[in-house]
Amino acid sequence: MRWLHIIGWMAIALASPVRADQFDLYINPVLRQAIDDKKVKEVKELTSDALSDAGGALSDTTATVLIVETNDHRIGKLLVRSAGQKVGADGQIGMLLVEKFVTFKETTERAIKATGANVHLYVGMRLELDIGQVVPEKLGGDLIVTQMGDDPLNIVVKPVGNAKLYVLTKALPGLVPKKGVKLVVGEKFETKYFAGKYKLYDDGRRSGALNLEVNDAGEVSGSFYSDKDGQKYEVKGKVGTPSHQLTFTIKYPQVEQSFTGMLFTGNGKALVGTSKLQERETGFYAERVED
Repeated sequence: MRWLHIIGWMAIALASPVRADQFDLYINPVLRQAIDDKKVKEVKELTSDALSDAGGALSDTTATVLIVETNDHRIGKLLVRSAGQKVGADGQIGMLLVEKFVTFKETTERAIKATGANVHLYVGMRLELDIGQVVPEKLGGDLIVTQMGDDPLNIVVKPVGNAKLYVLTKALPGLVPKKGVKLVVGEKFETKYFAGKYKLYDDGRRSGALNLEVNDAGEVSGSFYSDKDGQKYEVKGKVGTPSHQLTFTIKYPQVEQSFTGMLFTGNGKALVGTSKLQERETGFYAERVED
């Protein structure tokens, strides 16, 4: 009965496919290499017009991608827009709308030092990317928003101190994967259907990117990247009985979490089941990610 409830609910929830966000592909080593190879443009400041002109470098958003080497020599990325905030009946003031930002830990692939979303930076405000907070002048910061001229809507974004500011003017080649062959689940279920990329949601507490590979013997390997901290964890498992059932574990530094799920046999779009962490059993689902 428990399986019927979970699978029935998921059939409603999976009305549209999950797609990878291109911003997420710009991970720490990619950004560092782009800076070293001068594939991103270093700037001393960006005006409202320059921000707008640089928007749309990624095909799935019209926002502008900024890259910052912080005062502590970490790499941060931001998705931003020049915007205005209504003041009173007729007035407006300019701001930098930071749709989201991520600061990576040093020498890691995706591990996160700080992250945030929907941050409004008004004139005079500073963003400290290493701690992910808006800070006063006394604490320095990495980016500051100032005003250009008398027009309150004309803002300028500048790096602070020894921070360096870069703008992505065009998408880096080779990052967006080519569209693969669409999965078609045949009448006879095959273990190869488990292979792929998933967005894992576990008990409303944890989420992340789950990558699965499977061999002819039904042995599963892969990785899990946590949304919380970007850390990579090893995944191992085995196809079970019936053939659309899979058991796997995610190995964290101190504990292992086990999962038992079933893949949708009609279209392979979701893996649904239960997980167990330190004797606590809960539910999970994983949606297949389409390129």
